Formats: sequence, C-alpha cells, structure tokens
Amino acid sequence: MTARYCSLAPQSVPVYAPGLAAERLGALLSGRRMWVNGTVLHYCFFDRESDASVIALPGTGETRRVSWVGGEEQREVVRDCFREWRDLGIGVVFREVADRSEAELRIGFQAGGGSWSAVGRDALSAGLNERTMNFGWDLTAPGERATALHEIGHALGMQHEHQSPFAGLHWDDEAVYADLAGPPNYWSRSRTDVNVLRKLDPAEVNGSVWDSQSIMEYAFPAGLILEPEQFRGGVHPSGGLSPMDKEFVLGWYPPPATPRPPALVPYRSAALSLAPGEQADFTVEPRETREYTVATFGASDSMAVLFEERDGEPRFLAGHDDGGTAHNATIRARLVKGRRYVVRVRLYSGWGSGETALMCW
Repeated sequence: MTARYCSLAPQSVPVYAPGLAAERLGALLSGRRMWVNGTVLHYCFFDRESDASVIALPGTGETRRVSWVGGEEQREVVRDCFREWRDLGIGVVFREVADRSEAELRIGFQAGGGSWSAVGRDALSAGLNERTMNFGWDLTAPGERATALHEIGHALGMQHEHQSPFAGLHWDDEAVYADLAGPPNYWSRSRTDVNVLRKLDPAEVNGSVWDSQSIMEYAFPAGLILEPEQFRGGVHPSGGLSPMDKEFVLGWYPPPATPRPPALVPYRSAALSLAPGEQADFTVEPRETREYTVATFGASDSMAVLFEERDGEPRFLAGHDDGGTAHNATIRARLVKGRRYVVRVRLYSGWGSGETALMCW
C-alpha cells in the first residue's frame, strides 16, 4: 500500500534579470531559501477555535469547518523532532512561542489537509494567520514521526530527494499517476508532477549525490521505478536522519563559533573574505540613538540580516537580499544606544576582483 506523502504546493520561482552568468544563477538558486546561520526560528501551534479551514463537501453543496488545532500528543512529536534536528549542533535555534506574531513557523494539524511545509525562507511570505506547515494525519502512528522530521527539513530549506537530477530515476509515469491518484493520497496529475516527477535544478538539491536513505526521500513501492534496476522493488528509506542529511544541514548551518563576532565600527569598512555560501557576522553597539545604514560593497550577490539582541537572543530587525540585482544589500534601521545588534552577511557569489566589504554609518 502506498504511504502518505508530503504534498508541497508549487513553489515560487524568482525572476532574475536575463543574461546572468550560469555560476551566478546557480549560486542564487542554491541559497535563496536558506536562513542565515545563527537565526532563531520561532514556531507556534494554532490553538484557537477560529483556526480552521472551510472545505466543500463533494456532491452536497455544503461546507464544513476543519480545525487546525492538534492534540498535545501530536504537538509533542513535533517538538521532539525539532529537538532531534537541534541536537545535531546546527547553528539555527528553534524556540516555541505562544504568540503567532513572534513566529516565523506556524504549525497546524488539519486532518485530511495533507502534510506540507513552506521551504526555508518562503515561510516569510505567509500571512500572520496562515500556516507555514501542516500535518494531515496522526503523527503518533507507527512510522509517522518521520513526517515531522521531513517537514522540518523543508523548513530548513531542504528539497525532496527523489526529485534530484542526480538520482537518475526513470519512472513509469502512468503507474506513478495511477498509484498516487488512489488512497490514501488522491493526488491529481499536476500534484504528482510537482512532488514526484518534476526534476529540480541541480543547484536546488540537497547534494551532488542521490541519498536514498534521506529523510527527504519518499518510500516508494515496487512497480513505479524502471531504472536503476536495483530500485524496481521500491525505495525504502529508514525514516531517520541520514549521514548525508546531517552533512548537508551542518554545511549550511555549522555550529556557532565560540569567539564573539568582531565589532563593526561606523564609517570603517570591514573586508568580507567569503567564498560562495559562506557567512560573516559582526556586532554593532551604537554610541548614539539614530537611523543607521548598513550596506555591502563590491561586485557580489549577498544577503544581509540585522538582528537586535533581546534577553540574550537575536531577534530579526531588518534584512535585504540583493541577489540577482545590480545593487548591494542595504539596511536602514533606527538603532538605540546601549543595545547590541548583530549583522550577518551571507555571500551567494562574487565576481570581478572578488573583493567585498561591509560598512555601517
């Protein structure tokens, strides 16, 4: 019997200026959904009676409300899976909050609504009262804990592993459509295309080698894959985080460095000696309260994010992603004397002399 599968909606595709060099475009596709390392991702669970979807009852002309509120056992499975990702030592921190206005990740449990998640920073485009993640079936059932691990992987920016062009999977397309059109998924052909058959761009995937044991890999029964021959009997991942999953996420989110980041001094540029995908962090402790500008300089695509430390925790204040444009990342914000701020800059790619810098004034 076919397993229940994560069902992502079609994802946003950025429009970049024509003529971008292939290397530059690849770097943008690779990193555009990833958070800057050191981000604290706050998550909340929907908990109000009004948190619900109105769905149509087929053939009746009637509708009914389906709640997004999950039971405590379901929530605890999700919390435990956040802890498992955290315990890898990654540089992203997960924090549960009660106030949804404080949460980047907002989690619902709409039964029958499929399980899915926004991928990485795509979560930021969801409205305050919208879900960025949903679980559509019982996570306490045997084997279903993997669903929560999988959706958190998406929230960290990971894609479906079986859609990697490096997998070399040759599908029996009609058999796949027929299998997923039946129970328990009831998918349309277009949804099957989006989540299974469509190949991702090589720059978007989780690594240059297919990982059949990845938590981001679906389990497939026999009869759907024609080639490679060894997978005609199906794909059977273990349901846990694989060594390659851990390597990928630690590559993007390495453990935080112990030394305190260097101070960014107003009107003094700080060189950014970064390779594509690397990040530099700086602290800012303003000597007066006023509006400041923080900007990158040089021929590069980068993302800059400004955090304000509150109770020892960095909270997002402002950010700018200049990827694919002719401009540099520039942030303007009012900084308050006596408070401490952190600027994190991630480089997509650089060209020309490759010399880039950051300045605050």
